[in-house]
Amino acid sequence: MVDKNIYIVQGEISVVVAAIKRNSRWSTHTPLDEEQDPLLNSFSQLKETLNNIKDLSDVEPNVFLRPFLEVVRSEDTTGPITGLALTSVNKFLSYGLIDANHEGAAEGIENMADAVTHARFVGTDPASDEVVLMKILQVLRSLLLTPVGAHLTNESVCEIMQSCFRICFEMRLSELLRKSAEHTLVDMVQLLFSRLPQFKEEPKSYVGTNMKKLKMRAGGMSESSKWKKQKRSPRPPRHVVRSPSGQMDPGQSSTLTNNLSGGVPFIEQHSGGSSTLPGLDSAVSSISSPTTDSGLDTGSKTTSKEDLTDLEQSSSTATSPVTPTTEPGRLESQGRGVERAQSASVESIPEVLEDRDLLADQSDSASVHDMDYVNPRGVRFTQSTQKEGAALIPYGLPCLRELFRFLISLTNPHDRHNSDVMMHMGLQLLNVALEAAHIAPYQSLLCLVKDELCRHLTQLLGVDRMNLYAASIRVCFLLFEGMREHLKFQLEMYLKKLMDIITSENPKMAYEMKEMALEAIVQLWRIPSFVTELYINYDCDFYCSNLFEDLTKLLSKNAFPVSGQLYTTHLLSLEALLTVIDSTEAHCQAKVLNSAAQQDQSESTTVEGDSSVNTITDSTTVSHNSDLNAVVPETRTACPPTSGHLMAEKMRLGRQDQEETDTEKKSLKKPHRFNSCLPDSQELLEIKNKKKLLITGTEQFNQKPKKGIQILQEKGLLSSPMDNNEVAQWLRENPRLDKKMIGEFISDRRNTDLLDSFVNTFTFQGLRIDEALRLYLEAFRLPGEAPVIHRLLETFTDNWQKVNGNPFQSNDAGFALAYAVIMLNTDQHNHNVRKQNIPMTLEQFKKNLKGVNGGNDFDQDMLEDIYNAIKNEEIVMPDEQTGLVKENYVWSVLLHRGASSEGMFLHVPESSYDRDLFTMTWGPTIAALSYVFDKSLDENIIQKAIAGFRKCAMISAHYGFSDVFDNLIISLCKFTTLSSESVENLPTVFGSNRKAQVAAKTVFSLAHRHGDILREGWKNIMDSMLQLFRAELLPKSMVEVEDFVDPNEKISLQREETPSNRGESAVLSFVSWLTLSEQSGLRGPSTENQEAKQAALLCIKHCDPEKLITESKFLQLESLQELMKALISVTPDEETYDEEDAAFCLEMLLRIILENRDRVSCVWQTVRDHLYQLCVHASESCFLVERAVVGLLRLAIRLLRREDIGSQVLLSLRLMLMMKPYVLSRVSREVAYGLHELLKTNAANIHCTDDWYTLFSLLECIGAGVKPPAALQVANTHPDIDTGAQSDSELSSYHQSEVSLDRGYTSDSEVYTEHGKSRMPRSATDVDVGWLVVGKDDLDGSKAAVTPASKPLSHPLVNQYSLTLGQDMGLHDTKSLIKCVDSLSFIVRDAAHVTPENFELCVKAIRVFVEASLNGGYRTHEKKKSHKYDSKSSRLRKKPREKEGTSRRTKASNQRPARSHSDDEEDEGVPASYHTVSFQVSLDLLDLMHTLHTRAAGIYSSWAEEQHHLEDAGRKIEADSQTLWSSCWCPLLQGMAWLCCDARRQVRMQALTYLQRALLVHDLQTLDAVEWESCFNKVLFPLLTKLLDNISPADVGGMEETRMRACTLLSKVFLQHLSPLLSLPTFAALWLTILDFMDKYMHAGSSDLLLEAIPESLKNMLLVMDTAGIFHSADSRTGYSDLWEITWERIDCFLPRLKEELFKQAVIPEPVCNVPVEPVPPPVPAPSPEPAAEPNIPSRPVSPQDISSPVPPSKPPMPTPAKMSPPESPLPPLGQSPLILQPLASPLQVGIPPMSLPIILNPALIEATSPVPLLPRPSTD
Repeated sequence: MVDKNIYIVQGEISVVVAAIKRNSRWSTHTPLDEEQDPLLNSFSQLKETLNNIKDLSDVEPNVFLRPFLEVVRSEDTTGPITGLALTSVNKFLSYGLIDANHEGAAEGIENMADAVTHARFVGTDPASDEVVLMKILQVLRSLLLTPVGAHLTNESVCEIMQSCFRICFEMRLSELLRKSAEHTLVDMVQLLFSRLPQFKEEPKSYVGTNMKKLKMRAGGMSESSKWKKQKRSPRPPRHVVRSPSGQMDPGQSSTLTNNLSGGVPFIEQHSGGSSTLPGLDSAVSSISSPTTDSGLDTGSKTTSKEDLTDLEQSSSTATSPVTPTTEPGRLESQGRGVERAQSASVESIPEVLEDRDLLADQSDSASVHDMDYVNPRGVRFTQSTQKEGAALIPYGLPCLRELFRFLISLTNPHDRHNSDVMMHMGLQLLNVALEAAHIAPYQSLLCLVKDELCRHLTQLLGVDRMNLYAASIRVCFLLFEGMREHLKFQLEMYLKKLMDIITSENPKMAYEMKEMALEAIVQLWRIPSFVTELYINYDCDFYCSNLFEDLTKLLSKNAFPVSGQLYTTHLLSLEALLTVIDSTEAHCQAKVLNSAAQQDQSESTTVEGDSSVNTITDSTTVSHNSDLNAVVPETRTACPPTSGHLMAEKMRLGRQDQEETDTEKKSLKKPHRFNSCLPDSQELLEIKNKKKLLITGTEQFNQKPKKGIQILQEKGLLSSPMDNNEVAQWLRENPRLDKKMIGEFISDRRNTDLLDSFVNTFTFQGLRIDEALRLYLEAFRLPGEAPVIHRLLETFTDNWQKVNGNPFQSNDAGFALAYAVIMLNTDQHNHNVRKQNIPMTLEQFKKNLKGVNGGNDFDQDMLEDIYNAIKNEEIVMPDEQTGLVKENYVWSVLLHRGASSEGMFLHVPESSYDRDLFTMTWGPTIAALSYVFDKSLDENIIQKAIAGFRKCAMISAHYGFSDVFDNLIISLCKFTTLSSESVENLPTVFGSNRKAQVAAKTVFSLAHRHGDILREGWKNIMDSMLQLFRAELLPKSMVEVEDFVDPNEKISLQREETPSNRGESAVLSFVSWLTLSEQSGLRGPSTENQEAKQAALLCIKHCDPEKLITESKFLQLESLQELMKALISVTPDEETYDEEDAAFCLEMLLRIILENRDRVSCVWQTVRDHLYQLCVHASESCFLVERAVVGLLRLAIRLLRREDIGSQVLLSLRLMLMMKPYVLSRVSREVAYGLHELLKTNAANIHCTDDWYTLFSLLECIGAGVKPPAALQVANTHPDIDTGAQSDSELSSYHQSEVSLDRGYTSDSEVYTEHGKSRMPRSATDVDVGWLVVGKDDLDGSKAAVTPASKPLSHPLVNQYSLTLGQDMGLHDTKSLIKCVDSLSFIVRDAAHVTPENFELCVKAIRVFVEASLNGGYRTHEKKKSHKYDSKSSRLRKKPREKEGTSRRTKASNQRPARSHSDDEEDEGVPASYHTVSFQVSLDLLDLMHTLHTRAAGIYSSWAEEQHHLEDAGRKIEADSQTLWSSCWCPLLQGMAWLCCDARRQVRMQALTYLQRALLVHDLQTLDAVEWESCFNKVLFPLLTKLLDNISPADVGGMEETRMRACTLLSKVFLQHLSPLLSLPTFAALWLTILDFMDKYMHAGSSDLLLEAIPESLKNMLLVMDTAGIFHSADSRTGYSDLWEITWERIDCFLPRLKEELFKQAVIPEPVCNVPVEPVPPPVPAPSPEPAAEPNIPSRPVSPQDISSPVPPSKPPMPTPAKMSPPESPLPPLGQSPLILQPLASPLQVGIPPMSLPIILNPALIEATSPVPLLPRPSTD
């Protein structure tokens, strides 16, 4: 089957042939001519050939291409025909008919390129001609962009490019065509540069030869102007006659185009800038240009050898039509005539390579087919070698370098040939090139970038044409993104330029330009690790500017609008700042996510350094090399080119891939200033400090060199004494130094050594003397004085001669030459000199130096070179020139620095120095964010700002920068408007302010997330919380707090509004209600306000403020302490906070403590101190104190089970004991309930006696109103409290008898007066006793004088002979009492809770409660009205502020009705219900005492046993009866006895029953005589004494019965234990006392009950005693003992007839009354005589007034009179019979002589005044 491709070719042949023929017929051709017409002939030959083959690949591509190409080349064809031939060629290319693998492909392609670039045709009209040009472009594009295009040679590629450039810059062509050319170029550049990685850089020597051929400068440099480029006109066809009409002078600056139509010469006019274009009056619209298929003569070749392949620039100014320009020195191209107008060959405008060195040119044959090829190395390829596989060398790096160089030359703004269009085009194509390829690895390209490209780009930043400016910024970005490591100083210059633009105040500077400059910075900032590199390479380099710091300052300043209007520039600046934050935040996130091993990347980077840096540099290369595996496309299939870049991926031919392993990359270089490739922050800090010092030193040096050096020596930056080499080095490397000062300093004759060292820092080896001198003179400014110049040059030439091996005869010769060079430089370039003289010529220069070289001449060639070098490029003296010369100089210095080690640019891993960068940027960034957030209304911008805040927070949290985080929180808190708005407006304002809500959510979420590093910021957050609390915006759970008393166990901190005073009349409240409703009530809150409030509530719900508390357990300790500090700082004061605020903060604090119970020991002290402040220093009870007390108890309940802190917590409960008693009493109910809870949950966790002491003291103070232990009371000078500081004993002996509203108790006597219902005028007696009786009429505030006790004792003693504890009791609250008794019974009833540590305290507490509950606590209620603080207003706070009417709050009064601590019904007398309650309490107490009493023995013995096992060295626990008696039984019996004196009958009876049971219990049988005696003295006698009082006047019968039972009990106990009692030495006294009581009781009752019962009891006792033989004595004369006598003597006083009744048989004569009784047996110390006779005993019952108080002076005075026993047995001087038990008389009584008793009868008195034990031990016998 015939190959389809053959048909395609045949079809194209017929189309073209037909067109030619059609055209020929019009030209009246005969058929015969057809044979001779070479074009038609070749087509017919091709037809023949095609008919004989089956497959197109059987023939060389050249065979079927040649006829078409001949048509294209032929100058006789018209445009349409040439166009058809071009279309055919394009079709062959796009169908892939030329097989890339065919051996002839290269040749065919080369031919095609040659033909199309030199296409010629006869012009018709401009439009049609442009169609042909368009087709040429198409073919060229297809040619380069098909796989077969890889065969093109370097030269062809350059020609193709040149053709396109020509069309592009030919301004006479239509725009469409020019733009098409532009697009074609873009594709071609894209292709070529995308293929860059496939090419290899040639070795240097080879590059030279190759480049020579291809070096296309942007035009030949003419002598007259450096920047003027000229080009030759294309060569005319050989047969065109040269006409002289277009002759022109080569020196002329205008250029001549080909003469167009009718030979009219067309001159470009440079002066006017516009050009006149004569009308195209003929069909010739194109420029004639020669073919190249025949050789040129060698002459022309050599002439242009220098710029062989100059890629021509084809335009001069923007407006002029672009034409090839003449090159002087070419004869043939001086001008040319036109042969005939209509056939002036129209050639494609392009012609790239002027003199191509193709062998085709030299070979004689015109046939392209058999042409040979010589490759650049000079190897000739003939057809035969081609067959063997060698081919024309495909293009590679040389053409790319050429193209790149040409593009760069197009961007030179100082070249007047470059129009804007050309510059823009150049920039656009450079952009494409840089996008497509990574240029850095190619040295030949890189050196172009470093110098010309960067130079032109920086110059372009100064132009005011936006498109050029924008394009150059774009190219810069690509350059610095990919190659900044090679362009350190170029980048610095670029950024400085941008900064100048941004800060420019020039009104002409367009706003857009500033915006673009900022955008450029933002874009650079976004390059990963760019900012870090800036910082380390510039800020941390001694001799670079602080780019990062300066830019940050600039950006932050720029983010603040001056006008207050936000423009794009402000947002861009902010964005740049945020970029740093964004990347840092991303790195922090990544680190957080990474495993702990890689937590701190900076530690491991030293290891990763090499790899990471390489990766950065190679990344682009790698991406381009990824096409190594690209598959060779099937050549047969049609492959229409898509784009240059994609095509490059497919092409493989001629590709020599760069090897990855570049030797340079293996070893990572580091700058000298660093110790490692990745210096640590500390090192950088040192460098920055050193840099500051260097700058100071430099500034000083520039004023006074010596001073500068001196400063640096002081700072240790230069060694002292001066090291010349070091200073010389510093002078060389510090670019900030003033060159003039350097010159002066080194030329100073005192510094000759320094000058030597300075010259030695140069490397002059191998440099020609002028080159060396140029280098030398650039380093300083040559001073003007001749001797100085002499010295400087002499040193220079000596050094130069030495290192270059003394090329001149002597140093003087060198010196002379050097001087001559300086003179020549001045002569050539100094304007002043030039004005006067004509500059020196070469001959004059040589003549001047004749014979100077030691009598000989210098090498003449060398002199010529020197002359030319100086003439062409001035040796610039620093700081002297301006304008372009200076720019060139500065640039050359920059290049020198870049080439030295200073130019080393360190690549670092992205996150290396984030911490340092953040430290520098956070301030400006947060300020800018705050500003933008504040000013902007745009949602996106607000979100961006918030995102910025969040990121800053995340970073500061990651690095632990609490100052940053605090700053941020404080800024954000301002935006929430919470602290600035008044409370009443807050819900509305906050709810309607979207921004404030966003800020609030951010604050809270940041605090939740990064609370760890919050410090100062907590205060602001807490202030915001307080505002939310005041405005009632917080969730319910935050304002509800635990409470012990409330039935729901919760109360709200937000109090209901109540009128400020309950007392105000109903009328008033009605009036105020009316007025209020008039003002606001009618309207009600508006819907907007309600919506706003709802929004506010919703927002706060989202904020979840409660999480701050619950999550506080995760906070770091330091942050937690700061949070607590913030809460503690809220205490009520006049201005800022009120009580409710403080209570709210207190509650938060307590909740936080409980959340943190695992580490509470760290913060306990702080909390304790705060609670101490609140409780102990409170001088009046208020809501806050109540909450503090409840809080303390709540903490105790939760924390007691923690061993680490338990004891401290218990100790802290003493705070409550330190509170002022009346303050404590107001919170008694809370405490009672709290303690109950505490003991129930934690009793098992309390071990130490001290702790039990604290708890029991509290129970007593709360339940019974006992005054707290004086030792704990804080001295206080408050007027209505006990006097100032007092010692304990003073406090105790001091009795407060004023009745003030704050006091909850009355004096004892007052109470008794009340109960006794009888009055007695106050007399001296009372005063003596040290008490006072306050009559009822005195109660209302009389100030009674208090008699202080005389000598107080050092410690309080418990009076054991009293049934009361003698404690100072105040008012108690019934519910508290009940709760406390509950608590107590909880402990007592559970054996596990009764321990040796708390047993005695339990007993004591029970007794205290017994006293408190006596008479149902009825005393408590008396006068209640006057004592109680007004319960209604107790917790209705009135703030002073409100009185002034300046309350911060809206509420009319934020008072909360307090829980009244006395039940309301209690106020009116004592209702029945109360009695049942208190009755129950008393019964509970009795039961408790009984329980303890019965279990005591068992408990004690088990403890003793336990201790015996443990054998620990604690205090010994004894289980003997003595211990039990003193610590347990006796006190309990006394307690029961006391309840027997209760005014309530049931209680008395019950108590007596218990007492009887207790006294007769089996355990007590173990007691010995002494203990039984004390039982009488301490329990029974005081009881009987008390019962003599008129305790319950209303219940006379009941009292009688009680007294009777008491007496019966007495006799029972006496008789039961008679035998041990008899052993007592004091038995007689005991017996007499019993008789005494019988006497009193006989006369006590009003009924007959006692009169009958007592004698019976007495008889019983007497009979038993008599039976026991107690009254008998063998020794006495009567047979009866003395006791018998005394007994009857006493009984006869009240029952005279009893003796006869009982002992009729034994009546003994009574002895005389006055005979003194025998003294008592000796064991008792200090005997005193008994009274001689018993005086008459009054028969009336002893009234309470006669009995003096038994309270010893050393006891604390008791504010609880009712619980005290009625005062016992006063001894009025009447000599009334002494009561046996006189428990303790007041000291005033001690000395009264008449009063004397049997010694045993006053044991307490002895004990109180003497150290001897009270009761003697029983005698052994």
